[in-house]
Amino acid sequence: MKHSTIEQVHRVCDHIRHTLESKEYCSGVFLDVQQAFDKVWHAGLLYKLKLWLPHNLFQLLKSYIEDRIFYVKINEGTSSFHEVKAGVPQGSVLGPSLYLIYTSDVPESGNILTATFADDTAILASDKDPVSASKTVQSQVSQSLDQVHNWMKRWKIKASAAKSNHITFTLRRDNCPPVKLGGEVLPHQTVVKYLGFHLDRKQIWKTHIQKKRDELNQKYRSLSWLLGRQSKLSVNNKLLIYKAVLKPVWTYGIQLWGSAKTSNIAIMQRFQNSVLKTIAHAPWFTKIDEVHEYLQMPTVKAEVENLTRAYRDRIADHPNKLATDLTSCIPIRRLKRKHIWDGLGPIE
Repeated sequence: MKHSTIEQVHRVCDHIRHTLESKEYCSGVFLDVQQAFDKVWHAGLLYKLKLWLPHNLFQLLKSYIEDRIFYVKINEGTSSFHEVKAGVPQGSVLGPSLYLIYTSDVPESGNILTATFADDTAILASDKDPVSASKTVQSQVSQSLDQVHNWMKRWKIKASAAKSNHITFTLRRDNCPPVKLGGEVLPHQTVVKYLGFHLDRKQIWKTHIQKKRDELNQKYRSLSWLLGRQSKLSVNNKLLIYKAVLKPVWTYGIQLWGSAKTSNIAIMQRFQNSVLKTIAHAPWFTKIDEVHEYLQMPTVKAEVENLTRAYRDRIADHPNKLATDLTSCIPIRRLKRKHIWDGLGPIE
């Protein structure tokens, strides 16, 4: 029943897109859990494990969690030993799984989309009536937040209101009224970050693409001594570095942001054009199609189509129904926007 960050963000984006297509307001809250993996309450975790697991497996995990100790060493000084009273072992294979088990019973409401992935939680509510939308959405989200807040208090999890965000997804100028978490008003933003994606209020992906372009520019500057025209590396080795370090930055989530309009996709294509020309030692007047053909590199547009098709074919047979439902989740087509499945043909 597992799924990746792409499927999770896809669920959130489909909800937002349906809201925009239906002329609705979508009030979204994105929670920031403080030191999530370090603050897992051992007694609470063991209680949940005992409810769901066979006795032998429970005892094995209990011995893994309990009686852990730590000490601090600075230069030649060493502290005394202390018991680890909370948290799951970070860097371990079991750590994320134990945290997912601990947070798997986070409360959900029927009219609310609650999307939890590890320590990132998104809560979304929509309303169609443009006059009462803000009040209705405010009531739904506040009620859901109260449930989540009470659940967090019970299981000793703390979300930071200052670092959590509230956003209104809409094509209009109006915003939903403020929402509170534990009595504190959540800051309202026009762009929020969720699982590595920058989600803007109109879901046009321009901010996300520009942020990725800025990240690529920074990484490229640090690699210029290897990829630049003065580098002694072979073209093949330069291309390997590009594929291993730079390309994954912009291909992450391309299945989703690849539906952006052509002018936004071109922002990423211009970056690739510049890097590939440098790698190939091509003169400025060389046609970029010839550079791509020489290096056997697909364009950004081609990567969008190839990776999106592979993604759709993969989730069509996914063991998690939440993922398989995404293949048929095509909203009302009112807006003149590209859907991620457009032009892919039937599922193989």
